[in-house]
This record gives sequence, C-alpha cells and structure tokens, in this order.
Amino acid sequence: MEIISQLLPFVFLIAIMYYVIIRPQQKEAKAKKEMIESLKKGDKVITNGGFIVVVHKVEDDFLTVKLNDDTLVKITKDSIAKKYEDEA
Repeated sequence: MEIISQLLPFVFLIAIMYYVIIRPQQKEAKAKKEMIESLKKGDKVITNGGFIVVVHKVEDDFLTVKLNDDTLVKITKDSIAKKYEDEA
C-alpha cells in the first residue's frame, strides 16, 4: 500500500503530461499530414522557408511548385508549412 501511495503522484504527472503535451502534438501532426495529402494543383501554400507558392504538380514524395510565372521548383512535401488562405 505504501508503494502505491508513493507512485501515485508520478502516475498522475505522466497522465497530465500525456494530455497536455503528447496528445496535442499527435493531433497537430495528423492534421498536417491530412492537409498535405489533400493538396492539389492550384492550391497556394507557404513553405518552411516562407515562400508563398502555387502547387503545379503533385507526386508521391514531392511537389512541383510555381514561384512565379517562369520558375518551377521541385520540393519535398515535408517542406510545406501550411495552406495559404487569401484574405480577400
């Protein structure tokens, strides 16, 4: 009984850490994965480097994006930070 009363605070702390730290990170990672899988031609995205680009072609592990009218660049899907939503 004494061992249980000594371990109970540690179990409680681990449970709090799970719900405060680990679970939200897992939800965020799942949402980002779903967002990346749903990308299609014409979507505007923001890269980790801060560029706002337009998706030109979607491949298995890569995206071909347009930086401007003349420049096409191939990037990994992991380098996408988020979708860009126009405020207008």
